[in-house]
Amino acid sequence: MEDIYDVIILGAGPAGLSAGIYASRAKLKTLILNEGTVGGQVILTHEIANYPGVETTNGFQLINTMKKQANDFGCTIKANLNITGINLSDKIKEIEVNGTDKYRAKTVILAPGGKPRTLNIPGEEDFKGRGVSYCATCDGEFFTGKEVVVVGGGNSALEESVSLAKYASKLTIVHQFDHFQALPHYVDMAKNNPKINFIMSSELREIYGEASVKKVKIENLSTGQESELKTDGVFVFIGYSANVGKVADKVSLNSRTEIIVDKNMKTNIDGVYAAGDCIEKRYRQVTTAVADGTIAALSASNYLMNQNN
Repeated sequence: MEDIYDVIILGAGPAGLSAGIYASRAKLKTLILNEGTVGGQVILTHEIANYPGVETTNGFQLINTMKKQANDFGCTIKANLNITGINLSDKIKEIEVNGTDKYRAKTVILAPGGKPRTLNIPGEEDFKGRGVSYCATCDGEFFTGKEVVVVGGGNSALEESVSLAKYASKLTIVHQFDHFQALPHYVDMAKNNPKINFIMSSELREIYGEASVKKVKIENLSTGQESELKTDGVFVFIGYSANVGKVADKVSLNSRTEIIVDKNMKTNIDGVYAAGDCIEKRYRQVTTAVADGTIAALSASNYLMNQNN
């Protein structure tokens, strides 16, 4: 049984790392497998000011601390992998990586996180990386002195707009409703920034350009009137969808393709749990992901203890 882990965690964002911290601290043999860079979406966040007990930090610093904690408790982390096979149906679960390596475990915690939602309009796919972006922290500096459009009206859209305004000469927020869903704090920050303008009750219909983005078509949803706006870039912040592609046929999902879990983060399969942005829930914050990961790890630990009795 030397090669069998107590728990394998798929995903190394806040949920996965929290699960790794709690599982390894409980003396469980723990392995985290991650397809991309450790940290998930949170490493793109330039400022985190609402994490309890920490006055202010950024996503990169927070994740590095969590990663160190997991390592210090004995958790093994393997990143930048390609997960090519997942078998959750047997008592001993098996994960295949890069088409060759296989890892086995008594329990699995699914924490693949989410991915940015797209507009699904003409030109979006064509200009990804050439003016269309989903990350202000990654690409904001490329738009120094240029005009940009931001799509969205939630906390992320307004917070990232304020961040982008440090670089852009002018920024226009386009939002489908006549009001914002963001907290008043973020709304006030955006409205008080002289570089930021607003086009409400409107949606983008098309993105145009040549080598890069040059303009967008906008429809006013109240009047149906269409207009064009010159811009050098489009940043899309309209939320995230669960990144469940590789487990979609393995566990039960809801109509929004989110993993269905109970209060203990258990899926429909014994020994398999899920946590973070991939599960069915209303609020998606770093703190809720951390809580999910904690519950999943404790539940897996309790499951293993009952199996041994």
